[in-house]
Amino acid sequence: MIVGVPKEVKNSEYRVSLTPGGTEILTANGHQVLVESKAGVGSNFSDEEYLKAGGEIVAKPETIFAKAEMIVKVKEPQPHEIEQLQNGQTLFTFFHFAASKELTLAVKESGCVAIAYETVMLPDGQLPLLTPMSEVAGRLAVQQGAKYMEKINGGAGILMGGVPGVAPANVVVLGGGVVGTQSATIAAGMGAKVTVVDISLKRLRYLSEVMPVNVTTLMSDPYNIKKILPNADLVISGVLIPGSHAPCLVTRDMISAMKDGSVIIDVAIDQGGSMGTSRPTTHQEPVYIVDGVLHYCVTNMPGIVPVTSTQALTNATFPYVLKLANMGYKEAIVQDSALLAGANIICGEITCDSVAKTLA
Repeated sequence: MIVGVPKEVKNSEYRVSLTPGGTEILTANGHQVLVESKAGVGSNFSDEEYLKAGGEIVAKPETIFAKAEMIVKVKEPQPHEIEQLQNGQTLFTFFHFAASKELTLAVKESGCVAIAYETVMLPDGQLPLLTPMSEVAGRLAVQQGAKYMEKINGGAGILMGGVPGVAPANVVVLGGGVVGTQSATIAAGMGAKVTVVDISLKRLRYLSEVMPVNVTTLMSDPYNIKKILPNADLVISGVLIPGSHAPCLVTRDMISAMKDGSVIIDVAIDQGGSMGTSRPTTHQEPVYIVDGVLHYCVTNMPGIVPVTSTQALTNATFPYVLKLANMGYKEAIVQDSALLAGANIICGEITCDSVAKTLA
């Protein structure tokens, strides 16, 4: 199979979808790997490393879209990339269709085979390709939150862990999944007072057992959320319904009741956001203010730490890339139920219920 690796073109996206190590394994299995020149530079991989691994460097992405039977990316295809997709061509990447009806329709009309990292699901419900980026985003959310709580960046001027005699920041984490657990762990480690909110009592019991003493758990319902937000200095949302639009947990009225200079990091923005005031932002213009509250809603947070993110992502994605290359998508989704769950759109037909709902 001819496998293509274009350079990512989304704003401030420095990750790459395949490492030289993965390239070497693919070529050893008889596949041809086309890598766009400088695709790996942002993640510290040179063209020479891909060449030594058996890959072929091509100057223009158009060559990859024209020749590759499978294209492996990190982020959803941009409009000029969608125009180049071919009928029956496999595209394996993050799509987050629930956040964009326009993207869903465009990919559907392209006739390609869209297999989404974020809905590849194991029989036990785990999301093996979303998890590593959720880990990165959860940890990064605390870093960004700490930065934007600084007065110079528009925040109230509060230190995450406080100092002796001065109270630490109050951090509210919405969702006790991968993002939430990572965020709570880092924020607690910095000395903040952390409250994790989740709808699962079983999950809250688990978190109560494993988290440090400065982490409190709370059942998620509108009353409890409305009650704790006015005292929050930082709110991090990592709620997720796989493949579907994130639930809106925080209304505009709740935002209005928060303190001036408090900060929201909506990690759920990739799936549409969980705040009534959330809208996608970029790393160049990451924040905006609504009712005195800073909103950070960057849709590709892990892209700014590409050395870590690329390695973490490809550790998880490569076994599936190899399986798709060796078998082709038709056989691979028959043999692997996780990949079948990842198949969102096949040759113009929507094959994922949660994606279909974006067009309803």
